[in-house]
Formats: sequence, C-alpha cells, structure tokens
Amino acid sequence: MVPHWTNGTMNLDASIGLQRGTLRIDAQLSAGAGETVALVGPNGAGKTSCLHAIAGLVRLERGHVRLGMRLFDDGSVTNFVRPEDRHVGVVFQDHRLFPAMSVVDNVAYGPRSRGAGKRSARATAHDWLERVGITKRNEKPAALSGGETARVALARALAYEPDMLLLDEPLAAVDASARVALESALRSHLANFEGPRILVAHDIGDALALADRLIVLESGCVIQSGTAEELARRPLSNYVADLAGVNRFVGHCRDSIVTIGNTELTVVSSVIGDVVVTLHPRAVSLFPERPAGSPRNVFELRVLHVESLHDRNRVQLTGSLPMVAEVTTASVEALRLCEGRTIFAAIKATELVVSPH
Repeated sequence: MVPHWTNGTMNLDASIGLQRGTLRIDAQLSAGAGETVALVGPNGAGKTSCLHAIAGLVRLERGHVRLGMRLFDDGSVTNFVRPEDRHVGVVFQDHRLFPAMSVVDNVAYGPRSRGAGKRSARATAHDWLERVGITKRNEKPAALSGGETARVALARALAYEPDMLLLDEPLAAVDASARVALESALRSHLANFEGPRILVAHDIGDALALADRLIVLESGCVIQSGTAEELARRPLSNYVADLAGVNRFVGHCRDSIVTIGNTELTVVSSVIGDVVVTLHPRAVSLFPERPAGSPRNVFELRVLHVESLHDRNRVQLTGSLPMVAEVTTASVEALRLCEGRTIFAAIKATELVVSPH
C-alpha cells in the first residue's frame, strides 16, 4: 500500500463553497506536502465544515477540492470522489472508534479497507499501537481513557497509509493530565507524515504547538493566513489580534498623531489616513501613579482582570483606550493589581506599529 504521491509532491488546493444553515462558507485553503496547517477561528466560523468538505463527508455546492493531480469535488454530480476513495485519514473530535470492535481491529480496519489480508492488517495495527504507546489492544474502546482513545484514533488514521491527514480538535476530549504527552506524540507523528496535514484547533495553544501555519476563518471566510509571528505583526481583525495576543487599535493618523475616538496616540509614522496600530502587551508599562516626565502616551485605566500564564500575567485594562498589558508576577504583587484598581499605562511611541487600514 503505497501513498499516491505525484512526483514526490501532494499539495492540497481547496476552494470551499457551502451553505450551512445561515452560514455561507467561501474559503480558500491550501497545504503543502509535509506542512501542518491549523484552521482557527471563533465557534461557528465553519472550520469543521471545511474539514468535512475536504474529507468528502460534505459535498461542495461550488468550488473545488484537489489533492495533487486528483480532483475530489467541483460541486458537480459527476466529479465527486467518495470519502473512502480519497485515501484521506481523519481523526474526529469525538474519535468515532467502532464500539463493537476491539482496539486492534479498529486500527486494522484501514489496511483491510485498502485490500490487506486480515493477518497483515492486524500486524500493521499492532505496529501502530506500539508506536502510539497503547497496550490495551484486545479491549473494546469503552475500556480506554480519553487520552488512550485519541491515540487509537490517530493510529487508525495513520495505519490507513493516507495521502493526507485531517484532525478535528484532536486534543479537545482529552483530560489535562494526558494533554502534554498526547501533544508531544502528535507533534512527532505529524512531523514524520509526508502528506498535507490539516488541523482544526479551537485552542490557540494547540495550533501554535502543532502547526506550521495558521488559517483564520471568520463567518465562513478566510480573514488571514500566516505564521503566528506574521499574524501578530499585522492582525487584520480584532479576533486575530486576540488570537495573537496583541493590542489592535483602528484610527486616523495625521502628523504622527493617531486619533482613536476621543483619544490620541503619539506614534513614529509618516502614514496619513486611516490606520491600524498594533502593540505587544509586553510594551505596555504600568505605574501606580502618573510617571514623571509627562510622556505623551499615558492613560489612566482600570484593571478588569488579571490572568496568570505560567511565568507572566496578562492584565486586561479598560478606560479611554482599552488594552492588555503583560507583566511579571513580581509586578502584579508590587503594583497590587486586582480587579477595579486604577493604574497608569505608558507606551513608547516607538513600540507602536502603524499600518494603513
């Protein structure tokens, strides 16, 4: 069973046109051989529907899905390749193991469906279960933990020797104690898989840990695509800014002054007109009183929330210019940061990145 490579390459090219209830999906997606692409976006953005369309579980109304030189779907009745004929491995969010089959037979199902004999298929299944660290092989799926079920689902998808791998939030149903180990195993197996890998992720941490590139979907459309660093450098929506963990302001710039509602920001920029200003939370300095020297970009704000993230803390501030600051735990204690506390936020003009809107 050899994957259907075409001259050593197998790129996904998809234009997904669907109507799912009130949501109209028009999304251009791509992934190269050996590339892991994460589809991220708010709930209801169309991420799973796009994944199902690529897998053939949902038929296109318009657009196309191509893998290498093969056309899977173009919205017509005649040009539609059934899911079982696409040679695509799928790991579902709820894993969807066959409850009446043993673990080893679940994994052997893929090789069997591609023509392998029972003995050969079971040997392949045992090999993959060994690779993913599963010893419960003759039990039914009900005897497995969430983390074990996820590993078996991954083994089943890979034992099929697919040309492309699709994963719908593979870590979502896994308890916290098993997530770190499963994430490490996923990263390793994805790195060794030569075809395109599409990952639906709700948790940005999962996307950053597993993906080479992110595609952001909002309301059925691709808003932005790129690495995490590229998205953070110039987020094109508030959702992307939140995703990337940066502040984003929209205003009008003239004479190095950006007007945002009734608030003004001094910037270092020659841009004139409507602009987007981005600011990393680490560039926001917090003071208990207005800092001396009267720097131009100082705002009296109120603490809404303090979120601890391992070695740092994100402080959500509200007021004339709502923003997020990122400070150390020592700073949280020294400034007595808590909900409702008034604080002064200072920003250097050189830390503000200004782009035409």
